[in-house]
Amino acid sequence: MSGPRSMRTPLGRVRNLGSSHSGTTDFWRQRLTAVAMVLLIMPVIVIVLMLIGRNQAGAAQILGSLPIAIILVLFIIASTWHMRIGMQIVIEDYVHHEKLKLASVMANNFFCIAVALASIYAILKLSSGV
Repeated sequence: MSGPRSMRTPLGRVRNLGSSHSGTTDFWRQRLTAVAMVLLIMPVIVIVLMLIGRNQAGAAQILGSLPIAIILVLFIIASTWHMRIGMQIVIEDYVHHEKLKLASVMANNFFCIAVALASIYAILKLSSGV
């Protein structure tokens, strides 16, 4: 219908085919996670400096503190969520083959979830002293 013999104007042919309006959500979520990481980076740096030179027992003693474990878990969640959104945007912008794009986005989601779960598990295991 919208071939070369169409009577529709160029604007009429593209109307309602534009943005799906989901990019703004990702934009704001990425900014929110960035702000969360900025607020959490100083306490995380202090915690990492406290862990330097400690053995597992010393690390477990430091990480056994509930506020420290919470700070680290929040930082892990914010950073992996931020990473997932950023990589998804790169994949959507630069991978043009639809099946490869879908597979890449799925792999990105699974990778970020795996990193977050493994990191949180490690923090919880160390903080519980097991």
